[in-house]
Amino acid sequence: MPAVLVQRESKLAQLESALDSCVDGNAGLVLIEGAVGCGKSELLEVVSTRATERGHLVLRAIGTAAERALPLGVIGQLTAGAPRGALPDPAQAAQPGGVEAMHAFARAVGRLSAQAPVVICVDDSHQLDELSGRYLLHLARHTRAMPVLLVLAESLHERGDDPLFGTELLRQPNFNRVRLERLDHAAVSQLLIGYGQAEADRFYRASGGNPLLLRALLQDPGTEAGGPYSQAVLASFYRCGTSTLELAEGLAVLDGACEPDQIGELLGTSTAAVCQGIGALRAAGLVDGLRLRHPAARAAVLDRMEPALRQQLHLRAARLARRHDLSVLVVAEQLLAARHSEEEWALPVLRAAADQFLADGEPARATACLELAHQADAEPAQRTALRIRLAEVAWPLDPAAAERQLAQPLAALREDRLPATQLGPLARLLVAQGRIQEAAEALGRLGAESADAAQAGPGRGAGGREERRADPLDGLSAFPNWAATRASSPAEPGAARRPVPRCDPAALWALPEHGDEAAIAQSAELFLRGASLTEGTVEPVLQALRTLLHLGGPQQAVPLCAAFAEQAERRGAPGWRAALAGLQAEGQLRMGDLSGAVATAGSVLAAMPQWSESMLLSGIAGTLIRAQTAIGRPEEAAAVLSRLVPEDLGGSVHGLGRLRARGRYFLLTSRFHAALGDFLDVGRQLKRWGLDRPRVLPWRTDAAEALLRLGETHQAERFIADQLAGCDGKDPWVRGISLRVRAQTREPKERHALLGKAIEELHKSGDRYELALALADFGQALKETGDPGRAAMVNRRAWHLAQLCGAEALRERILPGHAEEPAAPVEPPPAAQPDLLASLSDSERRVAVLAVHGHTNREIAVKLYITVSTVEQHLTRVYRKLNIAGRQALPMDLQLGLPEAVQPAR
Repeated sequence: MPAVLVQRESKLAQLESALDSCVDGNAGLVLIEGAVGCGKSELLEVVSTRATERGHLVLRAIGTAAERALPLGVIGQLTAGAPRGALPDPAQAAQPGGVEAMHAFARAVGRLSAQAPVVICVDDSHQLDELSGRYLLHLARHTRAMPVLLVLAESLHERGDDPLFGTELLRQPNFNRVRLERLDHAAVSQLLIGYGQAEADRFYRASGGNPLLLRALLQDPGTEAGGPYSQAVLASFYRCGTSTLELAEGLAVLDGACEPDQIGELLGTSTAAVCQGIGALRAAGLVDGLRLRHPAARAAVLDRMEPALRQQLHLRAARLARRHDLSVLVVAEQLLAARHSEEEWALPVLRAAADQFLADGEPARATACLELAHQADAEPAQRTALRIRLAEVAWPLDPAAAERQLAQPLAALREDRLPATQLGPLARLLVAQGRIQEAAEALGRLGAESADAAQAGPGRGAGGREERRADPLDGLSAFPNWAATRASSPAEPGAARRPVPRCDPAALWALPEHGDEAAIAQSAELFLRGASLTEGTVEPVLQALRTLLHLGGPQQAVPLCAAFAEQAERRGAPGWRAALAGLQAEGQLRMGDLSGAVATAGSVLAAMPQWSESMLLSGIAGTLIRAQTAIGRPEEAAAVLSRLVPEDLGGSVHGLGRLRARGRYFLLTSRFHAALGDFLDVGRQLKRWGLDRPRVLPWRTDAAEALLRLGETHQAERFIADQLAGCDGKDPWVRGISLRVRAQTREPKERHALLGKAIEELHKSGDRYELALALADFGQALKETGDPGRAAMVNRRAWHLAQLCGAEALRERILPGHAEEPAAPVEPPPAAQPDLLASLSDSERRVAVLAVHGHTNREIAVKLYITVSTVEQHLTRVYRKLNIAGRQALPMDLQLGLPEAVQPAR
């Protein structure tokens, strides 16, 4: 249904009545008035069409601003539309404005009405030239007994130059007024009946019920810049007049921040004029309160302004807001729009606004404030402080930008130009970014400053109180007591001979070395369950996730990493999301989910095309490279490795992850010396920083693998022994990968036993990829010792695990040429039978799991401290319950079962 017919029934009835009265020989005078865009012209068109359908003579004209100064412009349009010679040309009259000329025009219209009713339609009558207005008034007075209907359409808030015209219209006895209002919500819903209520609500909010804007929205639902909606908005403002257009510009600049008197002050006009203009815009649905109704409307108004004039208006608005003590956010928004920071009060306002924007979760606006403040003519110390604050604010958005912001403060540090007050904030940021080496420089300088201050005086302030410098790393750790313990104890033997640093730059990245690990992991999980991402909690959250990943296990950490990454995405913080998703990818890799790790790490890097400029993102690229290498895609890994990295990446913990990844790639591509060099470099740096924990980065087994390829078996054994003797040597994952590599140094018979132990440990750890590697090695050992039957069964399970991990190269190595899972000698039942598996007792399950891993009955008996006969009885019951023929048909579900299933019976 056309918008002009919705909610207009009574108005149409008034006009139909006027047409009927005209047919009966009675003159009529109708004024259609309403705000811009509310359908006056469309309703006038309806009247014209219906009059033509009845056989009436319709004469039409329109008032325009261009012809407002042209005498008799509208009368000339009416004359031109009449039959040739029926109406006198007023321009030909001796006195066009005289009474005789007006009488002649009225008599001519009367003669026409004798043949058929005459309907005269004049649109935009508020734009009438003065002389045309007099003609029409004269006509209205002298055709009261004739079938002549005069219909005028006028904008509600725009009157003509002649104040008598409207007054004289009201005095006519046959005068009728038709007032058009905006459509209400129900009318808009009726028009958009096929769109759904949510869409109707959106259209109503954007249009305010204005039919013109509503029609534009139907053509341009997305309200794109320069589209029909923007054009309709601008057309509406133009039609409201110059003063209203200037008011719209002021409203667009202030965006609801000021009251009418302040708007008038900005525009240099009276409060009364502002209120009148706002009334006109409100009637048209163009404003909501003191704000343009839709952001696209504001953008359209601002875009049409000359850039220089727009900046001047924003600057005037900033000064106005400052003068009236409005919010620092309001002042800062105007300064940003004006690109101006030269006012003496601009710097503190922009810094305060940046803090507020950041607290409100708008880091992009905070960054813009600080960037503008940095452009001000400030002292070097202030500019350095702004750079450090910019790094803090940029971190949620772009890690590379956050790292780049510290280049100037670091240069000042090394040139001894960095103010002492900025040493702590700089060190704090460097530690949070994992830049251990540079953080140690800043903390060392901070310690030297403190020592100099202590020597220079008694260390007391003016009030006699002792001055104590706050710990710059305070608040970064989720477990401050652990960090304090670590900072107070030497990281390496011999470190006690050196002065213990006041703050340990590696503390945030270290795992607790003392205490019950299960309790520590539980503490980390409890912290994470109650935490939310803010500027002050993101580093503690990341530390707690790392702790949970390495002490509690990836199965616990990965879902929490994913949840926090989603939270960061909802907050519009892609930098935080990158760090959290990077940890998620690391956890997926530790679980053996190679495809998942590639997808997660790849999505992080794809979202940040300039990732190679960031240390953090280069570390995540290392996770991607390791996953691609494990899958067996050296070309893809090489493509990631070929990207340039930051020069100082080696001084960052993230650089160690990438260095290890490069070593794994070299190992895959048979460059064993290069791989060994990378692994040893990783180890040296970890020892130097006191972060040597195999749970996090098992560089010794990496080095042992490279040494084995080089034929250095004895050296490889030394590295493995060292890893097993360390504090993480009893961890199932560390022990499992160590035993798997150690088995490669032994003869087949001894290798068999070591791999059995490795499989048990890796099964507990939950790392399916490492378990698949161990099973593959075990299958090969069985084959070499003359047990092809058991070897085939173990290889089938290893192949299945490799397929689950997405390890293409390993799958091909286990069973070359098998694109699909090889069939078992005896067809197993469907894998997913939880009811059958649940029917097994704990003892039966323990025996079955060890049988799945290829252990003989005697080996199972030794491991579980039971007799061979008992093992046989348990297996017989398992076969009966699972309805299978024998050992080789045991389902895969058992192999992937609970780790405790392989523990000895008590």
